[in-house]
Amino acid sequence: MIPDILSHGQYDTVYNFLSLVIASQLFTALFLLISLPRILPRYRQAITVAIIVCGIAAYHYFRIFDSFKEAFVTTSVGGTGDYTQAVGTGFNEGYRYVDWFLTVPLLLVELIAVLALARKVQSGLLMRLVPAAALMIALGYPGEISGENSLRIIFGLLSMIPFAYILYILFVQLSKSLTSQPASVRTTLSRLRYLLVISWIVYPIAYVLPLFNAGGGDAWVSKQVGYSVADIVAKAVYALIIFSVAKAKSYEDSSEFAASERSHEDAVKGRK
Repeated sequence: MIPDILSHGQYDTVYNFLSLVIASQLFTALFLLISLPRILPRYRQAITVAIIVCGIAAYHYFRIFDSFKEAFVTTSVGGTGDYTQAVGTGFNEGYRYVDWFLTVPLLLVELIAVLALARKVQSGLLMRLVPAAALMIALGYPGEISGENSLRIIFGLLSMIPFAYILYILFVQLSKSLTSQPASVRTTLSRLRYLLVISWIVYPIAYVLPLFNAGGGDAWVSKQVGYSVADIVAKAVYALIIFSVAKAKSYEDSSEFAASERSHEDAVKGRK
């Protein structure tokens, strides 16, 4: 539940973390956009998807940021007192679910795209992973907005079914495809699956907090901070690792491209 009152410190914590997410997503997208020519065309689809994911996240965090500022107000001089919920305005948690409904399937598209598998294999994986990811988010939303613990439990358990299916694809089915990847990126790609899953675990933890009567300002602020950190890791950090994999695979695929890129990097270092 959204608290009626936030202390000055609690308000500033949420405010600053929301700002951090906006900056992280926005400038990660900008970096990736500028860096697209630094990888071979066959891997640019993965990075283009990463740019879209970070752009969607930045947009929704702007909306979350504005909603938060409108929902909590103070009359104290300099804004140093307590913040209370504004009359007629509420904090819209639904923005997060709209963001996740779009970005979570795309995060899986990033991973599959950077593998550059045979078209038939890639299509088969995407046809299973993308609907499962969208269904996972869609099933969680009714429980999130419900004030009844029984509905939260039901929809929480339902959303775990597609989540378990995604884990099966990532750690059983996809493992077969990783063996065909260059040795230089095989370990990174394997660990990338764990990074994605670990960052996702934050969401169900926050989802079940109301079942244990974990309320009040501190619990709500902790949830917002947790969501923010998880979104930075699952989108911005994840995207940068995807880029490093795409760059390494580009070097593996073309020694000429690798020599050209390394010459460019040496020239830049020389000018410094």
